[in-house]
Amino acid sequence: MGSVLGALLQALLLLSTQNWSSIEAGDSYACDDPLVAALPQAAFSSSSELSSSHGPGFARLNRRDGAGGWSPLVSNKYQWLQIDLGERMEITSVATQGGYGSSNWVTSYLLMFSDSGRNWKQYRQEDSIWGFSGNANADSVVYARLQPSIKARVLRFIPVEWNPKGRIGMRIEVFGCAYRSEVVDLDGKSSLLYRFDQKSLSPMKDIISLKFKTMQSDGILLHREGPSGDHLTLELRGGKLFFLINSGEARLPSAHSPISLTLGSLLDDQHWHSVLIQRVGQQVNLTVDEHRHRFHAQGEFTYLDLDNEISFGGIPAPGKSVSFPQKNFHGCLENLYYNGVDIIDLAKQQNPQILTTGNVSFSCSQPQSMPVTFLSSRSYLALPGSSREDEVSVTFQFRTWNKAGLLLFSELELVSGGLLLVLSDGKLKLELQQPGKLPSDITAGAGLNDGQWHAISLSAKRNHLSVAVDGHVASAALSLGPEQIYSGGVYYFGGCPDESFGSKCQSPFGGFQGCMRLIAVGGKVADLIAVQQGSLGNFSDLLIDSCGISDRCLPNYCEHGGECSQSWNTFHCNCTGTAYRGATCHNSIYEQSCEAYKHRGNTSGFYYVDADGSGPLGPFLLYCNMTETAWTVIQHNGSDLTRVRNANPENPHAGVFGYVASMEQLQATISRAEHCEQEVTYYCRKSRLSSKQGGVPLSWWVGRTNETHTYWGGSAPDVHKCTCGLEGTCIDSQYHCNCDADRNEWTNDTGFLSYKEHLPVTRIVVTDTNRPHSEAAYKLGPLLCRGDRSFWNSASFNTEASYLHFPTFHGELSADVSFFFKTTSSSGVFLENLGITDFIRIELRSPTAVTFSFDVGNGPFEISVQSPTQFNDNQWHHVRVERNMKEASIQVDQLSPKTQPAPADGHVLLQLNSQLFVGGTATRQRGFLGCIRSLQLNGMALDLEERAMVTPGVQPGCRGHCGSYGKLCRNGGKCREKPSGFFCDCTVSAYTGPFCSNEISAYFGAGSSVIYNFQENYSLSKNSSSHAASFHGDMKLSRETIKFSFRTTRAPSLLLYMSSFYREYLSVIIAKNGSLQIRYKLNRYQEPDVIHFDFKSMADGQLHHIQIDREEGVVFVEIDEDTRRQVYLSSGTEFSAVKSLVLGRILGLIAVVIFILLCITAIAIRIYQQKRLYKRNEAKSLPVMLFMNLEMLLRSCLAGVCIFGGQKLIKPLCLSLYYIQYISSLKNVLLSLAGLY
Repeated sequence: MGSVLGALLQALLLLSTQNWSSIEAGDSYACDDPLVAALPQAAFSSSSELSSSHGPGFARLNRRDGAGGWSPLVSNKYQWLQIDLGERMEITSVATQGGYGSSNWVTSYLLMFSDSGRNWKQYRQEDSIWGFSGNANADSVVYARLQPSIKARVLRFIPVEWNPKGRIGMRIEVFGCAYRSEVVDLDGKSSLLYRFDQKSLSPMKDIISLKFKTMQSDGILLHREGPSGDHLTLELRGGKLFFLINSGEARLPSAHSPISLTLGSLLDDQHWHSVLIQRVGQQVNLTVDEHRHRFHAQGEFTYLDLDNEISFGGIPAPGKSVSFPQKNFHGCLENLYYNGVDIIDLAKQQNPQILTTGNVSFSCSQPQSMPVTFLSSRSYLALPGSSREDEVSVTFQFRTWNKAGLLLFSELELVSGGLLLVLSDGKLKLELQQPGKLPSDITAGAGLNDGQWHAISLSAKRNHLSVAVDGHVASAALSLGPEQIYSGGVYYFGGCPDESFGSKCQSPFGGFQGCMRLIAVGGKVADLIAVQQGSLGNFSDLLIDSCGISDRCLPNYCEHGGECSQSWNTFHCNCTGTAYRGATCHNSIYEQSCEAYKHRGNTSGFYYVDADGSGPLGPFLLYCNMTETAWTVIQHNGSDLTRVRNANPENPHAGVFGYVASMEQLQATISRAEHCEQEVTYYCRKSRLSSKQGGVPLSWWVGRTNETHTYWGGSAPDVHKCTCGLEGTCIDSQYHCNCDADRNEWTNDTGFLSYKEHLPVTRIVVTDTNRPHSEAAYKLGPLLCRGDRSFWNSASFNTEASYLHFPTFHGELSADVSFFFKTTSSSGVFLENLGITDFIRIELRSPTAVTFSFDVGNGPFEISVQSPTQFNDNQWHHVRVERNMKEASIQVDQLSPKTQPAPADGHVLLQLNSQLFVGGTATRQRGFLGCIRSLQLNGMALDLEERAMVTPGVQPGCRGHCGSYGKLCRNGGKCREKPSGFFCDCTVSAYTGPFCSNEISAYFGAGSSVIYNFQENYSLSKNSSSHAASFHGDMKLSRETIKFSFRTTRAPSLLLYMSSFYREYLSVIIAKNGSLQIRYKLNRYQEPDVIHFDFKSMADGQLHHIQIDREEGVVFVEIDEDTRRQVYLSSGTEFSAVKSLVLGRILGLIAVVIFILLCITAIAIRIYQQKRLYKRNEAKSLPVMLFMNLEMLLRSCLAGVCIFGGQKLIKPLCLSLYYIQYISSLKNVLLSLAGLY
């Protein structure tokens, strides 16, 4: 029922959104009437004109009157052309031309708009401040569509760039239509209360739309409440809108209560802002200007219990349960509708449903203040003052995002000093500079770079100096002693001209960037229009009568919870604690799968995995079991055995399993995996999984999508059998599950669930344990997933004209592309996607350069990574590119990344519309030859293999992974190719593990030893040596390589002994003094060769490494990789009939043998032998390599050819960490073997 109601609410919300969109848009397709052509001459004005024939009245599109267009007296960035449309209109597009038949045209311009010709606002495209592209000649017309449209009366065109061989010249047209407007002006003490018939309205639905403009940062826009505490409140706080909604018993929020939703910023700029609130039940849409947010309101009810009245501009009715300090709205409201009712029109008609409180007028008053924008650190405003006055008084308001900047400087008379007012780390600092003295300063305020207006008042009279911030006087005002301050003649705001006053006006923080207003010197407010016209003061790089501040953190382009901060020109993202990095916290610091970790060389352990990479899902912790294939192990909270009694269909038992990750994270992980499984063990005694009659389920499990499943481990979803039913091994052949036999004895049905779309198991439900002696128990294993389908997904491109195509890549604000490639070609395009003008392209530009090219409307850019080695070496190389609001970057392998900062106020949306081409281009030129693997766009993998199977010239898959990853196989392990990936073959290594990096080791206790027989040891007579040699093939070794490591503290000790049937041997021992001895006896009739190493004690408990290489009579020995010796043997050159290899103690072979405590951590023996065939007259020889490691020793134990302590055991229990028990049939010998693995 809940889901049905939720779907209904969603549908209602969508419907209301569509209705609002149609109302808001109106007939926008028909709103394209020319608005300038019919205007009178007086509607045109300009900053200046070159001559009477170049006046603004000649600026109509396609007209040739006068000189054929407007041109100013001087061509600079302070010129403008203005059009007054007579009333507010909706403007949808503009068009420009140059001066007729001339070399005068504008190549780029800004567009400003206003309701009154004061307090201008700059039109923004894509939420960034940016000019419009103008003309390339005098007569062609260039159109610019305004999306969104403008509602304004006055437009101003400001040329930014023009033909360098001519002058500024413009002809213009504006297109749009009439705009209907109902306004009401509220003075901060007034409000409107609308009472309505509750029966005619739905308690579940509200749609409220309005526009407002104000200079005040705080005030209540609307409020509605009910008797039980339900309420709706829209309030302006600090220039932001707070929408508060609550259902239930909670009262109106205090200043410290949680806020439901915040949207918008800098809304106190005296410009119109639109608000749309759509509430259906507890589903709420809030739209402020172009920014929309959806959320689910708090509370338990699907509707709000509200009174049949709503107030606008304040809370006028007495007796309301207002628990927070309210401040009424001061400003104008326009086109105010509540559920389709025109509230302002009702108020105009004095409808009794409207209660008016205070002074309300139905026209919007215009602001008296005139802001000025300091556009750069070189901006300044110079205003004259009265010099040599004994009092200095300056007041102004400012707003900025910058932490530092010069606000005011004035040179003082007589004392040859100066007053310096600066912003430093968000605090105000007033400094008095006097020659020969240390500067005196006052610090006031904090956090003044918050974008809000702050009022400053500076006062100096006689010898007393003080400063106030927002009405708070600084705690420590300077007293100057007997000296007195006298005012200077000029006050410099925001900066100083470069050539003035030398170092006195130099601020270490640079100039001020921000807005100022209400500037007054000596109690007289400055006339900024006079400044603009050049009749008062001086200025540089200012925008007068407009505050150009913008909130670069709205919307917040910092992803994954990154914290946004900003300055005047840009924003910054703090990614600390987000698990992401990059300019916008876009890139995950974790891999997407255990497979990816494995191929970085990581071993088994716990890792954070981010399955969707840069997507919205966060990382989570899991266990990676690195075997030949990487296994992902995801635990849950119900791993213990759960027993169930007294459960029936009316009172079922439901075991709920919570995982370490969300369902969305689990789904992403499962989707990437090649295979997933989860073991379910169901123990039962008189507890059935399904009933005998009709097979009605009595127990079931629930999967990821909350669907019920009645198949069990080992079965497919449509088979409904248990493992025993599939294998035909059920205890009762009438049933497909053991438990369905319903026996009064314990049995179980155990198996793995492996249908990925249903995993993981979220609940197990049992209903059949309420009969006598009926009981069940179950145990659910962790979710296990193997491999990564995306990591090895690849395609081979065989011709330059071949490519794969995919749907358009949508990465408007943030886009990342990553992939592996390998090639022998010197160049080729990996990927390309085109728009009308925008594009992205990644290519191998040359054998040593990979290039990322792109255009988002600011002109083409490209960045390249240069490599000291060639990329076309047929090895895998990893490429990752990213483009976001801040920058574009490219990185290849581990080379240093290259970045390209985005233009400060440029276009930001990447708008593509063609297919995405992979391995080639739309022109089928410069295609890529080679392999591309694991291609991902914004964390989503593209299935190259699926598309390659149906594309000529492209083959799915790509071999040759060992060339790049073979180095991961260590210690002699061999890289072996797989259809998807590779594995390390450790057969010829003394190590194991996924990369042959885990040592195979054994611990030898006192008196223990291991013997491996190369050949069976048959009982022979004393005179049967020749017979033995013949029987054993007369195996002779002319060379061998032996490697092993050991650690011991006992001396003397036997490390290794290799013997033959002819009493020849090789022994490695530690002598009594701790020195190492190697003995070779290759001729039984001669004394052995003894090699001594007595440079240090080898029984020091440290790990030592030994390698012995013999080639006939030459032996090379290396110890610990730093001691090397070559010895020539005199006892012979061949091992004849090798018999056995001994590790540890051997009785009767060495005279001095004691108990040893020895840990051999790895051993590898390579024996190269010449084996004579049975026919002695055959000259052909066959080289054979016999390699043994301790894993093979374990196998030999199980095969029954292992000898312990001199006794042959038949299939001994060779178990790690256990001593071999007493075996009476083998002469009651107690053998102990610890740690053999």
